[in-house]
Amino acid sequence: MQEDVRVRSTAQIAGHPIHPMLVPIPIACFVGALLTDIAYVVSAEIMWADFSAWLLLVGVIFGVLAAIAGLTDFLGNRLVRAQPPAWPHLIGNAVVLILAIFNSMIHTRDAWTSVWPSGLVLSAITVLILPITGWLGWAMVYRHGVGVAR
Repeated sequence: MQEDVRVRSTAQIAGHPIHPMLVPIPIACFVGALLTDIAYVVSAEIMWADFSAWLLLVGVIFGVLAAIAGLTDFLGNRLVRAQPPAWPHLIGNAVVLILAIFNSMIHTRDAWTSVWPSGLVLSAITVLILPITGWLGWAMVYRHGVGVAR
């Protein structure tokens, strides 16, 4: 039987870990950006390209905040770093954030060149990585008890 070791989150508010509170926002924004990129490619309505640009910007801002909280947890507690999914989760989310930053910069160009093909491809790759990093984050919490009050 596994020893009951408390793996507390370093970045927390009133005992609640900050990282899991922030991550749904960039996830929703990056998925939304993919959907609005597809809508733009299909319809050529400039509104969809504008939506993509705004969703990416908000996603990057909240992604950076989530990354700061996650990195604080990662560096602040050696027990977090010792969990098997910790490094792949960190690296995967860093890749997602870097791709999203580049995608956000690409989306500052005029609509057609910002979305097709590079913006759409970057949005798709970003969204394809998210379920993997999300599953690793889930494993950190539900299998390894990171940030769970017992």
